Amino acid sequence: MVLPGSEFPVFTAAAVQASPVYLDADKTAERAVSLIGEAAGNGARLVVFPEVFIPAYPYWNWITDPVTGSAWFDRLVRASVFADGPEIGKIRASARANDCYVVMGLNERSPVSLGALYNTLLFIGPDGEVFGKHRKLVPTWAEKLTWTGGDGSSLKVYDTEIGPLGGLACGENTNTLARFALLAQGELVHTASYIGLPVAPPDYDMAEAIKLRGMSHSFEGKVFTVISTSTVSDEIITAMEEIRPDARALLERKSGAYSGIIGPDGREVVPGLIDDEGIVYAEIDLGRCIQPKQMHDITGHYNRFDVFNLQVNQQSQAPVNLAGRASGLAAEHDQEEGPGPETS
Repeated sequence: MVLPGSEFPVFTAAAVQASPVYLDADKTAERAVSLIGEAAGNGARLVVFPEVFIPAYPYWNWITDPVTGSAWFDRLVRASVFADGPEIGKIRASARANDCYVVMGLNERSPVSLGALYNTLLFIGPDGEVFGKHRKLVPTWAEKLTWTGGDGSSLKVYDTEIGPLGGLACGENTNTLARFALLAQGELVHTASYIGLPVAPPDYDMAEAIKLRGMSHSFEGKVFTVISTSTVSDEIITAMEEIRPDARALLERKSGAYSGIIGPDGREVVPGLIDDEGIVYAEIDLGRCIQPKQMHDITGHYNRFDVFNLQVNQQSQAPVNLAGRASGLAAEHDQEEGPGPETS
């Protein structure tokens, strides 16, 4: 809701921590519809989902060699979706029916390359329209075996009824320049979508690392961060045991997933959720972003723009530019990249 006479929205946000129906986009979309309904029924105006929730995360990249994993890449491409496909249509209809904003992670198929996938976040409004899309700029580590990189055209903040809204996928939340680019566009509500990764090195606490990134962004920018992370279901573990018999021991490790909501002081608004499935709810009051900025406003008084200057190329990149044609591959690519209004 927006308080009468106030420009500072107050609303409930929901961070979903759940598993997809592995490599089944249609059934995963149906599960997402159910979760959106549950969250909206509990008053949520913003519902955030994990990274590549539809239809799966490629865990095989971390537990086997590229040649063996190639057959699973083939399966993932066949199960993945277009941003305007029928599976996303179900999510859009649910957002409209429940009058809420939805941020959904998906494996997005390329309109021009049969073998290319993007790690994409879709921003869907309460009218059911897609008003934004962010493609992960750089796949992390073993993920380079699966995804191609996005470009700066999707590094945007969107002006919405619930405030200036932006988002990044997983390891991008470690990229200081990407985060600053969003903050400098006026972001006040940041969505951070992750996957649970228990196969990280033994001395790496994934849940703690996810929370730390959210706390850092919120504290530095004086913004709210909504973190949504997927869990590793028994279905996923069983599938990975087809590749590697000891996959269960790798994937059942604890402290692999964290979901929560961080306030502009860098602390949890409510206790977060580690490993277990569920939905974390918290009230977001954008008025709480004001006072912390008096101390450190890195996009305002607490910076030296005569000393530091960040340039962001927001030009959409296309595989070919066909001169003399009103439409074509480049034009189609551009149209697909640029939905909705955004802040300057």
